[in-house]
Amino acid sequence: MRSDEKSLDHGHSLATSSSPLIPLQKRSSGSLTWLASYARSSILYFLRRAISIGYLEIEDAQGIHEYGRYMKGHNMVRLKVSDETFWSRVFLSGDLGFSEAYMLGEVEVNDLKATMNLWLDNESSITGLSSTLGRISAIISGFSNAFLGQTHSRARLNVIASYDQSNELFKAFLSQEMMYSCALWGEEEGGILGDLEEGPTTHDLEDAQIRKIHHVLRKARVKRGHRILEFGTGWGGLAIEAARTYDCEIDTLTLSKEQKTLAEERIKAAGLENRVHVHLLDYRDIPPEFEHAFDAFISIEMIEHVGAQHYNTYFKLVDFALKPRNATAVISSSTFPEPRYTSYQAEDFMRRYMWPNSCLPSPTVLIDAAHAASQGRFALEGVENHASHYPRTLRTWARRLDANLRQDLIADVYPSLGDDAEFAIFKRKWAYFFAYAGAGFEKGYIACHMLTFTRMNGVL
Repeated sequence: MRSDEKSLDHGHSLATSSSPLIPLQKRSSGSLTWLASYARSSILYFLRRAISIGYLEIEDAQGIHEYGRYMKGHNMVRLKVSDETFWSRVFLSGDLGFSEAYMLGEVEVNDLKATMNLWLDNESSITGLSSTLGRISAIISGFSNAFLGQTHSRARLNVIASYDQSNELFKAFLSQEMMYSCALWGEEEGGILGDLEEGPTTHDLEDAQIRKIHHVLRKARVKRGHRILEFGTGWGGLAIEAARTYDCEIDTLTLSKEQKTLAEERIKAAGLENRVHVHLLDYRDIPPEFEHAFDAFISIEMIEHVGAQHYNTYFKLVDFALKPRNATAVISSSTFPEPRYTSYQAEDFMRRYMWPNSCLPSPTVLIDAAHAASQGRFALEGVENHASHYPRTLRTWARRLDANLRQDLIADVYPSLGDDAEFAIFKRKWAYFFAYAGAGFEKGYIACHMLTFTRMNGVL
């Protein structure tokens, strides 16, 4: 055995039980103390069997517990449990419970990214073990929901789930174009690892996002004078660049009043209000006059919010809106690899606290839906996977948010965030998101595909 290797028990703390999180009182009754104790002993027992890659150390009031083995180059994770409620959360809700315990400060983590990597590296063992934990915890959660009711911690977590709509928040970490999607990193920025190897540079995110916008517009075959339909305005970054560069007319749809307001301010400042029209409109409600009116359709990371049951409707409307000849559609989405995809996707951290009710498609599901909904009128032109570019995008967002987020500005929108404790929970939520998503893309758990379709032979 080398000097950089240490043999230990095998295990992992991030069991992925799908049981719903229950409200938890902190040491409010003997029954909960028993629950926390039972949860702790069960989790520590299962840890011995779960970890085969990496090293986990857990410290709580009763001592230090070590699992797996430390080897140079592998993940080394240390957790410090400061509240016994942590054990009940993880036992009853798996990785969702872990994320909530982290946000509430019930556990401290030495390295969030390493924690996510450790979880994904040992996922197969964790999944098998968590099914056993899930059967036990489902019984307990039924009793707990009946007797414990709403609590302060549950209420606090419910509130922060809605704190993702402030324009001031997104200004703190997005590029000047305010693109809330994967950038494309070129050699000029040092590529996908440039920030780690050479350090971040001024305007690197802006340059990478402008590259992404123009790449999308080229794939959509946009030409001067074209008319473009966009599902998912964001803050108008792509629409503004398309109108400014190609003298296009763009109709863009959003469901966010705040985004519409700021997008229109930015469009007016650019002198493009006669070219870019922002509609507060569900994509399913596009008007009859949109029929065969557009040369190109673009949607960047919006279809995650459509849902598997609506993909056919989505593509029928794209087919309805595009011209019968020489038209192109470009759709970008975070995706599940084919073996991981299912139309039912259980609630996790992302679907509760970042993108409620979201559903990641697979590339094949989208391709099949486009073909069926258009009755063969779309030809698949190209498939690209931008997943390798997402971790740097997320790292850059994390650095910018940490440097730029001002408590006074965000508290103007959400007064309760003027409280330091509440603001700390809010910041931990976003730190968790950046690490959680970054690990998913790095490990191939999720991907980011861009699909390009062209109109086939002008057949209606």
